[in-house]
Amino acid sequence: MTAILYPVAADAGQAFAAPKGRAARERDAAALAGEDVAFLTEPVGPVYATREAALDALAGRVEDDRPGRMASLAPEDRVVQLVEQLAPKAGKRARAPAPVKPTFEGGHRWPTPEPPPATVWRAMISYWRIGAAPLRHAGDAQARQARRKGGEDMDRETLRALTRQPLLAVRPQQPLDIGLFETRLPEAPHIVVPDE
Repeated sequence: MTAILYPVAADAGQAFAAPKGRAARERDAAALAGEDVAFLTEPVGPVYATREAALDALAGRVEDDRPGRMASLAPEDRVVQLVEQLAPKAGKRARAPAPVKPTFEGGHRWPTPEPPPATVWRAMISYWRIGAAPLRHAGDAQARQARRKGGEDMDRETLRALTRQPLLAVRPQQPLDIGLFETRLPEAPHIVVPDE
């Protein structure tokens, strides 16, 4: 399997247009850049109203699965992806619709659904950023703890850092001392026997 060769650049625009080079691993990207690098995925280019418009504008940069226009990229060139996002409303940040509560009216459990929110398409590029741009880290906090402590006041970068950190267990998992089909004898708890 061929590894994806991500661009090495100072920002997303340079990564899309004219990167310094391409590397699959961090150590290769750092050697190419001559300094530390950080792996990022950022939006690049304009917003497109439809998927077809985005595929037409980014022909040759993204895979196209439309009949008659099929285009497949080499595995190492798949650094740009198209994503569908909620369209912003008049200077406000786009929000997902609120969950709907069941109504149990007129023989129906759910109310008539609202029309789906307006969406736009955006190109996202994954690349090695030169200079290891300072990434926000959430520290030792877990998302569930941050929400309990007033998570509504978090800014976007802190929330993004929380979602990208690895999950940690609430407490360490204890090793299993007996198997699934084994049991301890009541008269001799130090003896484990098969349970059928």
